[in-house]
Amino acid sequence: MSDKYKPGEKVVLKSGGPVMTVHSFETNQAPIGYRNSYRCQWFAGKKLESGFFAEESLEIHIPKP
Repeated sequence: MSDKYKPGEKVVLKSGGPVMTVHSFETNQAPIGYRNSYRCQWFAGKKLESGFFAEESLEIHIPKP
């Protein structure tokens, strides 16, 4: 099990995109192909979205001052 990112931490994709909140680290509950990845959530307008992301594709969100 990975513990690099904890539930509630804010992350972004290294390639860009919205600020997301880590929901959980999925091992067996995620669809095949997404196991051992982080389930993250974000808002697209008022709609709550979610997706599965590999640890290597994420980094901690550092707010700009």
